[in-house]
Amino acid sequence: MALPQTIRVKLSSEAAESISLTPVVVQDLAVAELIEHMLGITGKDEARIRELLKRGTLVSGASRFRWTGWDADAESVREMLATFPGDDPSLSFEASRCLRAILRGGRQALEIPRDAGARKGLFQRASFWDLLMEVAGAAGTAYGGYSYKDRADRYWRELTAAEAQRIRAASGAIRFSTLREQVRQAGFTQVEMYAARPRT
Repeated sequence: MALPQTIRVKLSSEAAESISLTPVVVQDLAVAELIEHMLGITGKDEARIRELLKRGTLVSGASRFRWTGWDADAESVREMLATFPGDDPSLSFEASRCLRAILRGGRQALEIPRDAGARKGLFQRASFWDLLMEVAGAAGTAYGGYSYKDRADRYWRELTAAEAQRIRAASGAIRFSTLREQVRQAGFTQVEMYAARPRT
C-alpha cells in the first residue's frame, strides 16, 4: 500500500512515573512527520521503517504514537526516505551554524545551548560561546553523522587539558549560574557540537 499524506494517530505521554494517567490525543499527522520521528531511532533503514509502520506503534522521546498499521509499499517508503537529509562527511564544521554543544567525559554530560553561552558582559570582547566555538572548531574536529532527532549534523573533538582549562576559565560568562558552576567543576575531555544543515 502506498503512503498516505496523513494518518490518524493516538498520541499519549510516556511518563516516567509507575502510575500515570495522561490524556490520549487523537490527531491527523503528516506521514512524513511520523517517519521523521522514526528516523531518530532507525536511521534510513527502509526495512525497519516498514516494520514500524506495520506494527502501528512508536515511542519517541516522551511520546507514544499509535495508529492502525499497514503494509507500506517499499518503493513509496524509499521515495519518502530520499526526501530526508543523510550523513554528509564533506560538510566541515562551521561555528556560525552551531546550535548547541555538549561537554562530555566527566560524571555527566553538560549541554550548552547557544543562547546560554552567547551573552557578553558589558566590557567583554568575546562571549563564552565564542571561546567554546574557537576551541571546538580547531584542527581535529571530526564529523559524527546526521542526527534526525536534532535536525543537525553532529561533530566532536577531543580536548587537550589546556583547552579544557580555557573553557573552565571562561565559564564565568555563562548566563545561568547552575550551568556556570557545572562547567567550572566538570572533568570533561570532549566537546560534541550540533550544527544546522546549510540551506541549499
